[in-house]
Amino acid sequence: MPSTVAVRRPRPAALLATALLVAAAAGCGGDSSAATPSPSASASPSAAAGVLDVRDPWVKAADAGMTAAFGTLVNDGDTDVTITAAATDVSPMELHEMAMKDGTMVMRAKPGGIVVEAKSSHVLEPGGDHLMLMNLTRPVRAGDELTVTLTFADGRTQTFSAVAKPFTGAQESYHPGHGAPTAGPSTSPAP
Repeated sequence: MPSTVAVRRPRPAALLATALLVAAAAGCGGDSSAATPSPSASASPSAAAGVLDVRDPWVKAADAGMTAAFGTLVNDGDTDVTITAAATDVSPMELHEMAMKDGTMVMRAKPGGIVVEAKSSHVLEPGGDHLMLMNLTRPVRAGDELTVTLTFADGRTQTFSAVAKPFTGAQESYHPGHGAPTAGPSTSPAP
């Protein structure tokens, strides 16, 4: 007569309890690098290391001359962060702002860099602060993806990618001494 062995199947509640215990133990482990969250699709890998989160980065498409990069810089840290420089392989870059000079809005280098205060965000947008691409070495066409490296006052760097988009929005002109945007319906690029 063949012998039978009773097979005991774990109950769903027991499986859930075991999974929760394993997850809790992993969260308390000694290797904190394994618990580092991965960045969002629009953030760069260094955002996970605590510099900035760069949200919705984009570059205005241009055939030649100058253009600019935009997005939202988010500082979830406890101290202010100052961007002192930016770089890309398609042109030299400068940190720019729109400011009043002799009663006229002009584009100029931003003195002191771009400060993103602790626990806040700073928007880079047409007609406001932006990352200026100077003297393009090649056209930046809609759909191109550019790599931008930010340098901070403390020497840290962070790289992010920005997609080039067609944009006619505020009708700003990226030429020195120009750039007062005309009234326009949108400061967002076409998708």
